[in-house]
Formats: sequence, C-alpha cells, structure tokens
Amino acid sequence: MHCPFCRHVDSRVIDSRTADDGSTIRRRRQCPACQRRFSTSETAMLTVVKRSGVSEPFSRSKIVTGVRKACQGRPVSDDDLAVLAQQVEEQVRASGQAQVEAHDVGLAILAPLRALDEIAYLRFASVYQAFDTLEDFEEAIALLRVERDMAAVPEHGPGNRDGRSGPSGSGGEADRTGGPNQPNAPRARPTPTHLTSVREEARHD
Repeated sequence: MHCPFCRHVDSRVIDSRTADDGSTIRRRRQCPACQRRFSTSETAMLTVVKRSGVSEPFSRSKIVTGVRKACQGRPVSDDDLAVLAQQVEEQVRASGQAQVEAHDVGLAILAPLRALDEIAYLRFASVYQAFDTLEDFEEAIALLRVERDMAAVPEHGPGNRDGRSGPSGSGGEADRTGGPNQPNAPRARPTPTHLTSVREEARHD
C-alpha cells in the first residue's frame, strides 16, 4: 500500500488487530521511506444497491441513523441500536452475497426491531412498507398480538393446563392417580397418539 504522506510505493505491517466483532482487521503500517506510521482497515466487501441503482458500501451507521428516528421517545439506548445494526449485518452477510438490495436490508431490520420495541417497529414499518390507511396499522397490530399470544401458549397446550388427559378431562381420577390400586403412582400425561390405550387401562382398573 502506498504511503499517504510521501506516496512511497510500499509499506510494511507492524501490528494487526481484529475489530467490530472480528469482521474488521485494523493494521498499523510504517513507511520505509519517511518512517511515518498510519492505520488501515480491512473488511469483507458488502455492497448495497439502492432503488435508484446506485451502489454503496454497507454501513452500520446508516442502519442506526434510520432506526433511531423510529425510536424517538422510546426506551432504546445507543447500545441497543448498535447491537441491532450488528444483527442486521450478520443476517445480510449470512445470505452469502457480496451485493444485496436495499429492500433486503430493510427486511432484515424488521425482525430485530420488533423484538427490541414494538412501537418503534410499527413506526419503521409504516414508513418502510408505505402504510396508507388505518387498516394497514390495524393489520400490523393484529399480527403482533397473534404472535404474542402464540408465544405465550405453554408447550403442553391450553387443553392440558389442569393436568387432565384431554380437553374435557375424560380420563378421570384413574388417569391422574394411576387407579385405586396405585394411589401414589402418577401416570404420565397421555398424548393424542396413545390416548385410546390409556382410556382402556382406566376401564380395566
């Protein structure tokens, strides 16, 4: 690399360190002609193609700037935005492409922003997805509520919250206690694949 001071055609590396969670290598160089030192930064190329067709390098700072507007007045810190920008870059780079559309970058922002703050997510989505009517907001809010309710449902399902064998509790005490001959031997909760056999055992008991 040419020396930025005297324009000598060569320089040597005297120190190398990783930065930005390993995605960047910073090198300290020295010019053999003028002996002055300078730093360089190396990173894997990732280019974003804008709607106008213009290409530019991917920038975390632009992600932070764009999302910060949607987070105004919300309990979101600069560290939160920095982590979000890192998540977006990791997701975009995971595609394995050196050049991505700006639209794909915007899509990569939506999921981590929704996890960070739902109000900021709605603000950003309303601009990015060009909400035109109140119905657009209502649909987005309804989707958030459905996803939240699905995440809140226990793994064993709403029909088994009381420990019964089915939605109507058809197993009776014999299913829960193991029958009159084994009052202290708990029986495994039946699943739909063996519900019939458990009922037969209860009748035989």
